[in-house]
Amino acid sequence: MDASSSPPLTAQSTVAVELAGITKRFPGVVANHDIHLTVRKGTVHALVGENGAGKSTLMKILYGMQKPDEGTIQIDGEQVSFSSPADAIARGIGMVHQHFMLADNLTVLENVVLGSEKLHGIGGGARKRIKEISDRYGLGIRPDVLVEDLGVADRQRVEILKVLFRGARTLILDEPTAVLVPQEVDALFDNLRELKSEGLSVIFISHKLGEVLSVADDITVIRRGTTVGTAIPSQTTPRQLAELMVGSELPTPETAESTVTDRSVVEVRNLTVYARGAVSMGTEEEPSAEGLTEFAPAGAVKKVLDDVSFTIHAGEVMGIAGVEGNGQTELIDALIGTKHADSGSIAFLGEDITPWPTRKRRESGVGYIPEDRHRQGLLLESPLWENRILGHVTEKPNAKGFWLNPKGAQADTRRIVEEYDVRTPGIDVTAASLSGGNQQKLIVGREMSHDPKFLIAAHPTRGVDVGAQAQIWDRIREARREGLAVLLISADLDELIGLSDTLRVIYDGRLVADADPASITPEELGSAMTGAASGHLEHEETAPEGDDNAGPEDEAR
Repeated sequence: MDASSSPPLTAQSTVAVELAGITKRFPGVVANHDIHLTVRKGTVHALVGENGAGKSTLMKILYGMQKPDEGTIQIDGEQVSFSSPADAIARGIGMVHQHFMLADNLTVLENVVLGSEKLHGIGGGARKRIKEISDRYGLGIRPDVLVEDLGVADRQRVEILKVLFRGARTLILDEPTAVLVPQEVDALFDNLRELKSEGLSVIFISHKLGEVLSVADDITVIRRGTTVGTAIPSQTTPRQLAELMVGSELPTPETAESTVTDRSVVEVRNLTVYARGAVSMGTEEEPSAEGLTEFAPAGAVKKVLDDVSFTIHAGEVMGIAGVEGNGQTELIDALIGTKHADSGSIAFLGEDITPWPTRKRRESGVGYIPEDRHRQGLLLESPLWENRILGHVTEKPNAKGFWLNPKGAQADTRRIVEEYDVRTPGIDVTAASLSGGNQQKLIVGREMSHDPKFLIAAHPTRGVDVGAQAQIWDRIREARREGLAVLLISADLDELIGLSDTLRVIYDGRLVADADPASITPEELGSAMTGAASGHLEHEETAPEGDDNAGPEDEAR
């Protein structure tokens, strides 16, 4: 591993992209300072660094979204200057963002040609070109399928095909494996190898160091806005890479001791939620046992949660594993109160909270780390201290009686910034000005500051660096020791296995399997997530149907 030099190049023609001396300043902060990056043709070049290190800014510069204050960009040996993404696309640069940019109500073909109708038309020519690209790189794309019917991995392949359709020769992939199960990650890496074999280059941004070392040909590390070194995967360990990134060794989510008690905090019984339709609270003539009707509401088309039951005890982390879109979001909504149950019940500390509004649940001790921090966790254009108030408007230190207490909120925001290492010039800057990982640390700090009895943690470390990961894991473990009950939903299977005391698998709205975190492997868990297994999962084998260890939900099926 070298902390200064770049990979050896045999000739200038082997270089696809070269960034030299890139510097970008914003008011009060230098995002990039004298960054150097050399990407060889036909390689996967990983770009790693902690949150706020400047990776996103650098890629926005390469993609024409921002102009550098200093430095040069060379594409295929020729110096260029981009004023917009259209300029970058014209020179063969394509970017697949972490948050996909697809229209759900359009077909794959319509999404791919949108904005590029002049290239191959919008009919037969475009369909033929899509099929050619799909076959050439093993993407398996079906042009006439609606995007809303695709899983996460298929959507990602559509995004990759979209940039290839526009003629990209260098692809920027931002956190491409964040929402994929192990089998889907393997398939993506196969796709990347196909791209490499055709002479294309890939810039791979990731926080998952094991994946970086398995797929990359070269690695560039950025720390505090500047390049601090390069590495060759075959000569580097995850620990060395972590130390180069953040100056500390690679953290692990593993929890050594059990803190599970026999005191139940959350009891969910026969919870059912439909995709559409008004929530019916029963009729005078025929109320249900819980005051909820047992029939499908008018307009409902599908059960997105189907007869889900579980109990979480004080000091217990229950992990839910599943491919996104199998009912996790609806489960979270039902628990926090933003969506009402169509049937079933939710009890919290022995009290039925099924009809309670969200605010009452929050005031009673339900914490919430949302799955999408931008849409559900923050007001991006508001200052940090106002974001500290969100979800806790009526509680101290944000309120005095019926009145808001801005000074109390501001003082507590400063405490959170210090305790949770939120890297920011101050509490008056907007949430949008923080990196994703620092936004996440602010949210975690906000939720843990109210001593919740039950924490819904949805992807708590998605898109954060190894240093921030360790801090968030430590906070969850610490609160767990003090009796916190946690529902953990994550696409990071190592995180799920390491932090959880109990593990359940959700598939098509049902809890179909359970597993022992002490023995299950990520590969076995990933297989169950695709619907390939049910009942109680054992290491190296799946328990037969009717196994004594199957839960009551399994037996009911």
